[in-house]
Parts: sequence; structure tokens; C-alpha cells
Amino acid sequence: MRIRGFVTGLVCGVLAFVVTYTGIFATVDKAAEDRLYHHAGNMDSRIKIIKIDDRTMNQMGDFSTWDRGVYADLLETICVSDEICPAVVGFDILFSSSKNEESDERFAEVCAKYDNVVTGFGYVFTKEVSTDKDGNLVVDSMSVSEKVVPYSALKEATEQGFVNALTDDDDKIIRSTFLYFDEKDDTRTRSFSSAIYEKYCKVSGLPANYPTDGNGMGFRYSGKAGDYENVSLVDVLNGTVPAEAFDGCIVLIGAYAAGMLDAYFVPVEPSRQMYGVEIQANVIQALLQGKELHAWPALADAILAAVVAFFLALICDRLSVAKVTMVCAATIVCKLLVGLVLFNLGYSTNVLVVPAMSLLIAVYYIAVHYYKANAAKRSIERAFSKYVAPQVVDEIAKDGTYELRLGGENRDVAVLFVDIRGFTPLSESLEPEQVVDILNGYLELTTESIFRHGGTLDKFVGDATMAVFNAPFDTEDYEYRAILTAWDIVQGGNRIEKEYLERYGKHVGFGVGVNCGPAVVGNIGCDFRMDYTAIGDTVNTAARLESNAPRGCIYISEALYERLKDRITVEEVGEIPLKGKAKGVFVYSVIGVDGYISPEEE
Repeated sequence: MRIRGFVTGLVCGVLAFVVTYTGIFATVDKAAEDRLYHHAGNMDSRIKIIKIDDRTMNQMGDFSTWDRGVYADLLETICVSDEICPAVVGFDILFSSSKNEESDERFAEVCAKYDNVVTGFGYVFTKEVSTDKDGNLVVDSMSVSEKVVPYSALKEATEQGFVNALTDDDDKIIRSTFLYFDEKDDTRTRSFSSAIYEKYCKVSGLPANYPTDGNGMGFRYSGKAGDYENVSLVDVLNGTVPAEAFDGCIVLIGAYAAGMLDAYFVPVEPSRQMYGVEIQANVIQALLQGKELHAWPALADAILAAVVAFFLALICDRLSVAKVTMVCAATIVCKLLVGLVLFNLGYSTNVLVVPAMSLLIAVYYIAVHYYKANAAKRSIERAFSKYVAPQVVDEIAKDGTYELRLGGENRDVAVLFVDIRGFTPLSESLEPEQVVDILNGYLELTTESIFRHGGTLDKFVGDATMAVFNAPFDTEDYEYRAILTAWDIVQGGNRIEKEYLERYGKHVGFGVGVNCGPAVVGNIGCDFRMDYTAIGDTVNTAARLESNAPRGCIYISEALYERLKDRITVEEVGEIPLKGKAKGVFVYSVIGVDGYISPEEE
């Protein structure tokens, strides 16, 4: 087990546990759950809404000016007989005070006649500070300061339920609802939706099964704003909508205009408010269809997030960037799918922690891989920048799998040697500073020529320079590049020879040898000191060719000539014996490169 992976997994696991268990980002998580999982669009056709909308008020006046006779007329319009009548009629309206004694009494009488009406009442809550039995201060944010109930005749004629909305403290979105409320005198009251649900079950002969043992319930929405079948109250009163449309249904009457200040934000449409009567419709459907939403235990959720984060970090420590990306993406998708399944089964889980940790782990390991690759690149650049052309370094560094290690490979290469003719007696006749000046000029010329044509500067050996072409990576037309390099060196040598003759009165000329063939190329040495070089007979032959080449001449082997004979002009030198070889080598001297003009000749 790798220590880094274990430590990373432990840190991620602890972080995932703490964030999930404490609910630090609960508001953000709930918003994500809303957008991912709350998808409405399956409304219960048994629920109808008669809306008090702008169109109705344009024809009938502001609803606050209506007497209760309007509502009595509405009930009589939709309840025409025992056979044609809604199962339950719910008024999401507070009839808190008397307006007109006659119409108030009539409305109450009509409600009593049909015995299918539920009206609303409301609590006014305030914060109250009190002391518990241990002497500690307790703040009760739901202390009832007032109870707004229907006028007495209507209260006697109908069943009631409180209409207070339960919004989340952080974002004021309604995701849950009261079912009951326990008053201080131990009186338990029902919510408006609970009262309607119970009455509908009683009328329809259905069991009233509550999905929770508490006073509240989280629920899943079935419809968005405007989704439930709704008609204007004025259209019902004037007979445009027949009473048969409401037969056996749950009919809700409530505000459906912005000016009536009864709209709230909901999960299914975070940017659009839903009228309170529509929210009541959603709650009633949730009760009818068991669409409750339970909070998954925080401890279980936190443990699961911690385990996933720990093992994900542990696994990703051994993977490549591509596999890390795929594994983390798969983890995110799986968590979101599992969350969706649980949501549809009625459980609300933490949505974001596992995906966020997966993303964090992916970013971390990608950064680690990038850092390692970048470090390897810098190591390669440091190792090769002294003897390889900049463009060669760039090409090597692009391969993130390239490793500096002992060992080599067999490659076909071109090898070039060049040195100063008569350097030893020359150095004895000059001052040290002059010798260094000549060497620097010579080495600058050879290095620039080698780098210009993509060669690898293998080493300096005294006044000799060795270069390899087609290593460490494949180079197109490397034999020809080696000849161009040799040609540039000779042409440049002619220039600096004139300079040094004028400066020091000494002739400085170069001899060049070039050969091609197989060689072993790689890092040779030990762990703390290694050189990138080429060894083998091809290299030895190139060195011998150089040692035999006169000043200003380029000697090449027959093998190299055969590869380039259509592109260079040569003179036959003939077979010459080379030190260390039993058989002589046929040698050519390059006197021209077809179609090429050296920078030194321009």
C-alpha cells in the first residue's frame, strides 16, 4: 500500500465525513437536489383548483370587498345534487371576521348542508424566551401569539386546518409541511392539507395512512406552477365550467394573483413562485400517493461518503490521468444515480459531497501527475540541454514516459567527429588566453552547426567534438543532416581561420569524419554519473576517418556514400588502413552538397 494514497484517502475520508455529518453546505446541497431530482409532471386528476385570479377580480371587484354570498353561490354551483358534488371542498382563505351578517350566515348554512367543506385558519408565531426545568434559557421560535380562526358560525359548520407555510430557514423554499401542531394546552390541530386528506379518505372509504410519526413531513412535488387543472372562479359562477367537472374531486379555492401575497418559492421551480393553493394541492397528492421524503440518517450518509472518498483516493493513487478521470467521473455518475433512486423511494440524501470529493481527488491526482511530468521534463531538459539542440530537448520532453536510466538501445545513427589539426603544437606557441579564445570560437562553430541540423552533441574530448544523429529520437534524413553539419563546420572553419591568422598569425583548420551504421546509444555510466553517448564500431570508424582527414576535408565511409551518392559530390580517396581494423575502409572526400548553401557561404 502506498503511503501517499493511504494518507490522501484518510484526509479525504475525514473531510467527507465532517462536511456530510455537520451539513455545512446543506443549503447548497438542497439546491442541487432540487435541480437534479425534483421533476414534476404527474398531477392527480382528482385535485382541481378554482382560482381567484386577476380575471375574476376584474369582473367581480377586489376579493376583499366580496361578501360571503359569493362563496355560498360557488358551493351551490358545484354541489348541484348528491350525485354531482365534489368529495371535499377546501377554502384556502381566512374567513376571520364577520362582514355581512346575512351573507355570512348563508355561507355557513350552505357549508353545513353539504358537510364537505374544509376552511383554513392561521397561527401568528413569535419568538419566546423561557427557562427550562434546569434553569437554562430556551428560545421557542414557534410560540403562538394569536390564532386567526373562521367566524363562529362558519367554524361550527366546517372542519378546519391551519394554512401556515413551512419554509426552510436558509433559502425560504418550501420543501416540507406541517401535518399537526401541538399547542401549549396539549391541543393537537391539523394542517389544512391533512384535514382535506382525512376527509377525502373518509368520504371515499380509503384508509388515512400518514407516512410519518412526527408533526411534519418532507414531500416530493407532483406539479409545477399552473400544472394542476385550474379554472377561474368567475367561469364556474357563470356556468362556463359545468359542475360535473368537479364531481367526486378535491376542489381547492384560493388566491391565484400576485397582489394577494400568497406565493412562495418551491424546489421544482427555484426561480418562479407558486401560489399557496397549488402547494396545498401538491401536499394533498403527496399524502394520497405516499410521496413523502425522509431525511437519510446523517451518520449513515457521512460514513458512506467517507468510505467512498477513502477508497477512491486510494485507488486513484495507482492510476494514470486518463483512468483517474474515468474512475472519478464514474463515481460521480453512480452517486447521482443512487441518489435519484433513493429520492424516488422517498429518501433525501446528501447530493454533493461525494461528487465534490471525487472532483477534488481527480484534480489532486491530475495535479500530482502534472507535477511529476513537469519535474521529469525539467530533469530531461537539465540532462540534455548541454549537448542537445533546444528543439531536440522540446521533443524529448513531450514524452512524459521518458525516463533517464542506465542502459541503451541499438539504433542506426550517423556519427560525426571533428577536431583542430595540429592543436598541440599550436597551443604550445600561444598564450593560454589565446588558446582558450581559439577553442571557444571553434566549439561555438561546431555546436551551432550540430544544433542547426538537429544533431546531438555527444561530447568534447580535448579539441575534438563528437555528434550523433538519429538519437535519442528518430530524425528524418539524419545521414544527410550529418553531412550538412560537416559542410557547415568546414565552411565556418575557413572563416575563422582567416580571423585567427590575422589575430594571432596562426592557421587553424579542421578535419571532419562522418560514418553511419548501427550503434548502441543510451546513458552509460553509473547512477550518480552518466553520459548519453553512442558506442560501437560505427563510432570508432567515424573517429578514425576524422583522424585521417586533412585540414578542411570531410572524409566519409563507403556505407554513408552509398546512402547519399545522389545528393553529394565527392572525390575518391581510396582504401586506407584504419587503426584497430584488420581490413581497410574505402573513403570518400566530400567536395560539395548539391543544392545546399551553408550560412557561412551566404
